[in-house]
Amino acid sequence: MSTVSLPDETQLRIDMAALFRIVARQGLHEAVANHFSAAVSADGRRFLMNPKWKHFSRIRASDLVLFDLDGEAPDLDTVVDPTAWAIHGQMHRLMPQARVVLHLHPPYATTVATLKNPTVLPIDQNTARYFNRVAIDSGFSGMANSEAEGERLAALLGDKTRLMMGNHGVMVAAQTVGEAFDDMYTLERGCRTLVQAYATGQPLNVLPDEIAEATARDWESIRDFSLAHFEEMKAILDREDPSYAD
Repeated sequence: MSTVSLPDETQLRIDMAALFRIVARQGLHEAVANHFSAAVSADGRRFLMNPKWKHFSRIRASDLVLFDLDGEAPDLDTVVDPTAWAIHGQMHRLMPQARVVLHLHPPYATTVATLKNPTVLPIDQNTARYFNRVAIDSGFSGMANSEAEGERLAALLGDKTRLMMGNHGVMVAAQTVGEAFDDMYTLERGCRTLVQAYATGQPLNVLPDEIAEATARDWESIRDFSLAHFEEMKAILDREDPSYAD
């Protein structure tokens, strides 16, 4: 990931709140669990994250909690879910280049994550976006509620920006909120296509490696597409319920 200028915290709060609302509308969240975080400082040690057990559809910009890895540890009983602190705290501590980190249990991506082989096979344009670009975790051992587990997940992600968390869900890291949203959106759409294709019982027509690679590279060249997608979704919110920005 290349270095980008630090966003204004106020705007970052607004964008993150919009993201929570958009994801809730799409039904990609898990009850009052799942978490998104965004770094405020260059070293990633200060970051925003949603508070413990608040529904995505009700989150406002002012609800987001500012955490500091160099400060006092947060109250895991009231302020933040222990699993969120374990995962996102370690991601921002160990991978400052991961400015925005999304962890979800979306229906189709999670379905693929339960397969013996959770590889997102390149069978169309969306799935090809992830050709050789998704790290795979096959070591699920229960709730991710320890710093050691967060460290393990960060190590698995490595130099990639997506992690298929076996028997669990998925994680996406990106430079901006808009890019993180579009990546998670397209990953879920791709997994939906893959699950539906598997369900037919017919052999999959997997793209040749060279076509899949070329398609993935084309995706990587249209960052403005991802940013525009998010801005358009925000515009819908602004028209229908702008309370997220409060």
